[in-house]
Amino acid sequence: MPETPNQTLSEFVPPAVWEWNKESGGRFANINRPIAGATHDKELPTGKHPLQLYSLGTPNGVKVTVLLEELLALGHTGAEYDAWLINIGNGDQFGSGFVDANPNSKIPALVDRSGPTPQRIFESGAILLYLAEKFGAFLPTDPAKRTEALSWLFWQMGSAPYLGGGFGHFYAYAPFKIEYCIDRFAMEVKRQMDVLDRNLAEREYMAGDEYTIADIAIWPWYGALAMGLVYEAGEFLDVASYKNVQRWTKQIAARPAAQRGRMVNRVMGDPATCLPERHDAGDFETRTIEKLTAAGEWPPKQD
Repeated sequence: MPETPNQTLSEFVPPAVWEWNKESGGRFANINRPIAGATHDKELPTGKHPLQLYSLGTPNGVKVTVLLEELLALGHTGAEYDAWLINIGNGDQFGSGFVDANPNSKIPALVDRSGPTPQRIFESGAILLYLAEKFGAFLPTDPAKRTEALSWLFWQMGSAPYLGGGFGHFYAYAPFKIEYCIDRFAMEVKRQMDVLDRNLAEREYMAGDEYTIADIAIWPWYGALAMGLVYEAGEFLDVASYKNVQRWTKQIAARPAAQRGRMVNRVMGDPATCLPERHDAGDFETRTIEKLTAAGEWPPKQD
């Protein structure tokens, strides 16, 4: 672990006007910057399906691929999609084509080409809501149940930054450990897990007895945390103590569509479960990193 800078935290006095004059962000310092917009010209590829997804197998990306696979499992053939890999470590999200699809330069971004004019959708919660309404699935039609599902969907959108950008950053990615920051965000993440655990003590799924986009949004973040799969923080956060969250996350993890969705655009982990791009259902059997490596097609050649 890098040494703590000579200047102690208590000595730091913020300047009157902050300036970007040094790298910050620990592991992701090379892609962090205080300005938006494209850094280079690069058009996005387009496949054969109406739905074009540009993403990476992070929790936010997994939300969308799980929903798409669930829609296909229900027989919604219009949910067929091409999933293109956006390598955020390489700065793909700052290409001009991706910025056109998402001016915020964050994955995932979806372009729906089924209509006369391509429709871009960005922010994972907005994509889930768009797809649920487009196909009439995984969002209750009863007003009270719909409202409950949407409340939990937006709970996730507001809460996850404390888990990822807060706890995850300072616990796993920051260049040195800061006790105050880790304590602050560990407390909040445990509070959030308790919110989930108390809710799931009274119902099968987040919004009641029906599996919805609320579950699909929350599971990739908090389900993975409950199983100790993110930040190597399972023991630290005592995730095993949240019994209802454990039951819920295992129940969703057993769904074949969730298993497939978690593979798409994944490039880290077991090569047999990583599918960098998905253009056809058969790719799960033939285009995993394990299969691509054996065929001499992985890693891809640099441009």
